[in-house]
Amino acid sequence: MSDLSYFEAAVIGLLQGVSELFPVSSLGHSILLPALFGGSWAGDLDMSAPHSSYLSVLVAMHVATALALVVFFWRDWVRIVGGLFTSVRDRRIRTPYQRLGWLLVVGTIPVGLAGLVLEKVVREYLGKPVPASIFLALNGLVLYAVEKYRQRRDEHATAPETEIIEAIPLHEQQTVVMSAVSTEQTVPIPAVRGLGTTAEDDRDESDDPDVQSDVRLSRQSWRQALLIGAAQCLALLPGISRSGITMVGGLVRGLRHDDAARFAFLLSTPAIGGAGLLKVPELFAPEAQGVLGPALLGSVLAGIGAYISVRFLTSYFETRTLRPFALYCIIAGLACFGWFAI
Repeated sequence: MSDLSYFEAAVIGLLQGVSELFPVSSLGHSILLPALFGGSWAGDLDMSAPHSSYLSVLVAMHVATALALVVFFWRDWVRIVGGLFTSVRDRRIRTPYQRLGWLLVVGTIPVGLAGLVLEKVVREYLGKPVPASIFLALNGLVLYAVEKYRQRRDEHATAPETEIIEAIPLHEQQTVVMSAVSTEQTVPIPAVRGLGTTAEDDRDESDDPDVQSDVRLSRQSWRQALLIGAAQCLALLPGISRSGITMVGGLVRGLRHDDAARFAFLLSTPAIGGAGLLKVPELFAPEAQGVLGPALLGSVLAGIGAYISVRFLTSYFETRTLRPFALYCIIAGLACFGWFAI
């Protein structure tokens, strides 16, 4: 691998930081963009080349992305780590954050094992433009399919109730509706306490939307967390988005868009951190010394891009869906496949 230039590292770093959290595959874009540029870009940024350090550079940028997520979700991680500590100490799982912490541990196991097994295959055989373009288009199709599935499921869930109300005579409908309202039960979200806060800070946080989301996520089953976490394994394929495919797993299992995105971002942090522990030390090998400076610059820009992205996406998914990203991936993937394969 030729030495990575600072300009190349800056562009790839910004691209990686943004596309890692958007459901469009940062790894796929990091393969396709240099190939589209051609010239020195295609040579310097080719992870399938012998003795290439490009994958290690990308992992370093991923670690910067994970750090940006830790900064953004620092309150959540303080509660989660505190919950894990008290759970181990007390040898029980009782609070929402104790349970959420262990759910994240369970959800991280599959991708950790898959990464150890498939890393060589991804680097040598799949880290090329044609496979990446195919997987990018497939990523878009999966995102679009799950949105259609949820739309039909929601319509099916509400249709019988609507039909029943319409079948009731008009003068009786008010009685039925008022009866339903009067019998509706509200399940309160418990306050999160006892995680090392002071008496002044140990207050009811149930009005905090972030806490409400975390508590909803903590109510998942162990099996559901394992299945959603296992979806991350597909993100090892260049073109398949980690955040996108993890959100798909959450949406299929019944999570809301904002909760699915939040769980995807929380799950990605330990997975990326683990990959960093394995790959980043390769940047300090003698043959990779020339890429250390550019890798550092790219990582800083990746972290900045990721922080801006997560601020936008956590708000976006409160009211919007995956459809725009699905259409982009389908069009971009097919266009790149046509460019490289034909």
